[in-house]
Amino acid sequence: MTYSAADNRYESMPYRRVGRSGLKLPAISLGLWHNFGDDKRFDEQRAILRRAFDLGVTHFDLANNYGPPDGSAEINFGRHLRDDFKPYRDELVISTKAGYYMWPGPYGEWGSRKSLLSSLDQSLQRMGLDYVDIFYSHRPDPETPMEETMGALDYAVRSGKALYAGISSYTPEQTIEAARILKELGTPLLIHQPSYSMLNRWTENGSPNLYEVLEQVGAGSIAFSPLEQGMLTNRYLNGIPADSRAAKERFLSESALTEDKLDRVRGLNKIAAGRGQSLAQMAIAWILRDQPKGTPVASALAGASSVKQLEDTLSAINNLAFTEDELKSIDEFAVESDINPARGKAQI
Repeated sequence: MTYSAADNRYESMPYRRVGRSGLKLPAISLGLWHNFGDDKRFDEQRAILRRAFDLGVTHFDLANNYGPPDGSAEINFGRHLRDDFKPYRDELVISTKAGYYMWPGPYGEWGSRKSLLSSLDQSLQRMGLDYVDIFYSHRPDPETPMEETMGALDYAVRSGKALYAGISSYTPEQTIEAARILKELGTPLLIHQPSYSMLNRWTENGSPNLYEVLEQVGAGSIAFSPLEQGMLTNRYLNGIPADSRAAKERFLSESALTEDKLDRVRGLNKIAAGRGQSLAQMAIAWILRDQPKGTPVASALAGASSVKQLEDTLSAINNLAFTEDELKSIDEFAVESDINPARGKAQI
């Protein structure tokens, strides 16, 4: 059946400005890290994407190696674009990234000009696009000069293959340097995509912390893994289900789910219930709260395995306000938990 987007798709979703740019993102964006590779039925993917756009989600976030297998999320998304979203291309913000392993040899990962621009060309081909809206350096490269990596992002924008430049998982110090180089080249840093959740608060640490740095340089942020790979849902309140990510050791280790951490999750769940929200909804709302210092998060990047889960997550926008007492209560439980040591740190 031919898809026609809902006429009221912009009536409920709030849109937030990214730093000091002119771009706005939906408060909740859809990440295609999981559930859009070849391990998910195409019709189920279609249902999620259609419903997301009908509810005001205009931003779809990918990377070169999302799948499985690597690259299949972009291929599948390209089919969805052709089948459903081609008439709406100018209403969409589509992002992709390069930096993690994608193909064999010295050019298939990290941050060289050769690697980043080759990857971008491949991503455009897989999705059938002339350009992406945001192109990210997915992680800092300890062996490539920052000038080369940022120069590649600048070229991507100047060549018309991307509209904006972004970075992901850079430390505050690396972010300052990246923004400086991009400014000198004439392509401002638009956005930083860090991991951030109630159990992963590294972005608030340091002086200046990441959000204070982004305020200084005029860039915005979008938080990935706001639900900490399912930890901040009702999934693990009563133990570890056999079909869960933790049980299968997929991005969340069963050994990391200690009773102390689960107790903190249960404490947060009680606070959420008092707000009339699910734990997942409160976790998303907390990401989007007003922060005392630094740039507010422009968008929370959430995934979805079903339309029902998508709708539940998006309902977080119905209550984004927190009282001081609620925030103090949350802080008693929302502490760094080292659930996945690879997240919340620069990938170097």
